[in-house]
Amino acid sequence: MRITLTGRERHDITQADALIDGFHGGFVIRDKGCDSNNFLGLIYDMGMEAAMPPRSNRKTPRECDAELYKVRNVMERFIGKVKRFRRVAARCDKLSSVYLGFLHFASIFIWM
Repeated sequence: MRITLTGRERHDITQADALIDGFHGGFVIRDKGCDSNNFLGLIYDMGMEAAMPPRSNRKTPRECDAELYKVRNVMERFIGKVKRFRRVAARCDKLSSVYLGFLHFASIFIWM
């Protein structure tokens, strides 16, 4: 699992390439916000399949494996558990390095 921080006004797709760089697996499961031709091309070039629903305004619709996409629920529940830590939910830390460190600590605590 990788975690990156961006400004609140930044879109997820700006970090998508960096998050999958170096990973080897069968699938990339993302939400429809990352449905771009460039990102899909990168996924396919890496030999993986994309499990993300197409955007509603996509000119050429494509298929999404609904059963595989349900696995994304595990990560969504994990994010909900991390937000139970007040320090994470309220973003009390001024430095992003301190915030990211506590986010990693909270993640380890939850996964154990």
